[in-house]
Amino acid sequence: MSDAEQTIEISLEQTRDYEFKVHFDDTAIPDLVTDETSPLGHDAGPNPSRLLATGVANCLAASLLFALRKYKNAPGTLGARAKATLTRNEHNRWRVTRIAVELQLADAAASLEHIDRVIAQFEDFCIVTQSVRQGIAVDVAVRDGEGRLLPAPVVG
Repeated sequence: MSDAEQTIEISLEQTRDYEFKVHFDDTAIPDLVTDETSPLGHDAGPNPSRLLATGVANCLAASLLFALRKYKNAPGTLGARAKATLTRNEHNRWRVTRIAVELQLADAAASLEHIDRVIAQFEDFCIVTQSVRQGIAVDVAVRDGEGRLLPAPVVG
């Protein structure tokens, strides 16, 4: 495989009803149980919509951390919250139509080096968000340790 392409492989095995065991092939990562919400499933694990929101939020938080460290910052613990909006389409099928993510910095923005550059570029490092955005709107907000909303980057 070239440097321009990578693959990630997973295997799923149904354990009961809508519950599956996810195996992350060729890794030491522990298996993950997924399930649909009741009444269809038994809430034994996150459902695919929750995993999608988790993937976007986790990727954004990791990308923000990467960008902060790129400019020699040593930020405190980051937090993130995600809200996925599901809407019925023209065929009355549920679809994820928006994911809103709020990232929480532990530090005041003024104490972080090059925070304007960090905010301007961190989303671009996020593989998952940039991939999902091709079909789903993703809103991102960053708050500093004092609760202030940091300005969004100008998208050109």
